[in-house]
Amino acid sequence: MEIKGIDIQKENELLIAENKKLQLQLEDLKQTLSKLQRMIFGRKSERFVPIDESQLKLFEDALVKKEEEKESEKYTVTYKRDKKPKKNEKPIRTAIPARFPRVEEIVYPENLDPNWVKIGEEVTELLEIKPSTIFVRRIVRPKYALPKEEGVVIADLPSLPIPKGNASASVLTFIIISKIVDHLPFYRIIQILKRQGLNVSKSTMNGWFIKTSELLMVLYEVYKEEFLKEIDYIQTDESPIKVQDKDKKKTTHRGYMWVYRDPEKRLVLFDYHKGRGRNVPEEFLQNFNGTLQTDGYAVYQNLTTKGDITLLGCMAHARRYFEKALDNDPRRAEHVLFLIQKLYRIERKLKEREVSVDVIKRFRMKYALPILNEMEKYLNEEKVNVLPKSSIGKAIFYTLNIYENLKQYVYDGRFEIDNNNIENAIRPLAIGRKNYLFAGSHDAAQNLAMFYSFFATCKTHDIDPYKWLLDVLNRIPEHKANKLSELLPQNWKEINNV
Repeated sequence: MEIKGIDIQKENELLIAENKKLQLQLEDLKQTLSKLQRMIFGRKSERFVPIDESQLKLFEDALVKKEEEKESEKYTVTYKRDKKPKKNEKPIRTAIPARFPRVEEIVYPENLDPNWVKIGEEVTELLEIKPSTIFVRRIVRPKYALPKEEGVVIADLPSLPIPKGNASASVLTFIIISKIVDHLPFYRIIQILKRQGLNVSKSTMNGWFIKTSELLMVLYEVYKEEFLKEIDYIQTDESPIKVQDKDKKKTTHRGYMWVYRDPEKRLVLFDYHKGRGRNVPEEFLQNFNGTLQTDGYAVYQNLTTKGDITLLGCMAHARRYFEKALDNDPRRAEHVLFLIQKLYRIERKLKEREVSVDVIKRFRMKYALPILNEMEKYLNEEKVNVLPKSSIGKAIFYTLNIYENLKQYVYDGRFEIDNNNIENAIRPLAIGRKNYLFAGSHDAAQNLAMFYSFFATCKTHDIDPYKWLLDVLNRIPEHKANKLSELLPQNWKEINNV
């Protein structure tokens, strides 16, 4: 139909298309607003708690009911323990651990009479603390003249981490632990030392840090070699870090910490690179043959390596998409989140029982696989009923695209359901970035990667990072090159227990 040169049908199609475009823009703005509101005012936990309890009961099975009964019993006990003491009842104070040394102080009554008979005593224990003590270690080496002008004899100077420097291993350890583990930038460490009467310039402290990093870099190379030995299951993720670059004025370079985790040997490796391209994991995993657990980042697809790599998905990443879609489509998002919650309940039960990998596989095949199949069927049915660019659409299509990878964890009891443990290992980096803001150079960023690797592995092996680093700095100058692996965190405890 045409009126005075106007094609009504064509105009109508254009208006429909424009209306659809505006609806998509409106939906996108709503999602952005919802995301911002959740970031500012929402809960931080990713744990899903269904709003409609009646809906929850529709999907209960025997496994879930047993878990809830156990949770209920646990909370009942906790409630009884937390009740307020009665009016005349003294509160029970937590005992101070026996591992702390005791300094005894005896307080006698005034005007003590020698004829009084002691019938007992009351002991009160108080926690005390002394600030760090700075002192000077003087190494005195007597010199002896040999008879008949044969020369002079003097003992060799003990090996120092920084030759001809005046910073001992303990000072270097204090600085590095303060920066990497306690997330303190250099200027705060300088202020701490200044309060104790020691003035250290930032350039001096930075020089100490660089020299220590150079000393330990050879150990880091050994660590990377050890990491890739006899390994067939790796988790990986990457995280950005700002880096000063002389070629970029008035801005910083966006570099990346590539992080790899060996769940079986409990090793964590940070490796800094300037970019986030496919070449980075391809180079690192060139000889790797096994399972690689990642999020849905495209660079991990079809890596060109010598080995055969099977991809394993991360359920936590899929869950986040549906958590973000709760405001967009609560009905579909809640249904999927509840199914995912059932999968995690199975994992918690297996962890509590501390069963073998064979039992884990059988349990997952029996209980988790049917849930995964149910979820896959639901997602395929609903994908035609949602807008692809909506939050729920993005969640459904993201999950379906990697669904075969997501299901792989049920077929091997060693595999984990998600990458959360490697994200936990990255958390110190995220905290550190907020404090020191950026790395001073690309070399400095690589030094950070080295220390984060060592200290993350110390944590997974329950090793005090201060004790480990102090011991290593004292020993490494004289340690045999072919036995450096003895100083790695995963081996260090065994050496010191001999």
